[in-house]
Amino acid sequence: MPAAASRAEKFDQLVLDALEPIEARWRDQLTKLDVAVDEVPEVRGPSHSLQAEGVLHDGAVPLSRLVPAGVDRSGMPTRARIVLYRRPLEARAKDPAELGELVHDVLVEQVAGYLGVEPDVIEGD
Repeated sequence: MPAAASRAEKFDQLVLDALEPIEARWRDQLTKLDVAVDEVPEVRGPSHSLQAEGVLHDGAVPLSRLVPAGVDRSGMPTRARIVLYRRPLEARAKDPAELGELVHDVLVEQVAGYLGVEPDVIEGD
């Protein structure tokens, strides 16, 4: 029997499942965008604005972040990237169904930000 999937593996699959319909509809516009998962957001100094980090649920801890394309420290170009923070997202969900909805909503909002459109445009409403 295969080993049971870890919480991180289950979360990764949840992200892939939530991303699939978005990517199917917007594939051509998302070719230069990566989606990643980190456990928790990077801690920054007190002067750093959390709002700039990304989608906030309660104003305290970012749930995700849109990292624009740019250049890394070695001078190599980097791709734009949406980073979802697993633990803060899990902490806000009461159950697996709510977690799935939250991940979906966060992805929709971040993809909308990346494309410069309203979130309801991403969902086709």
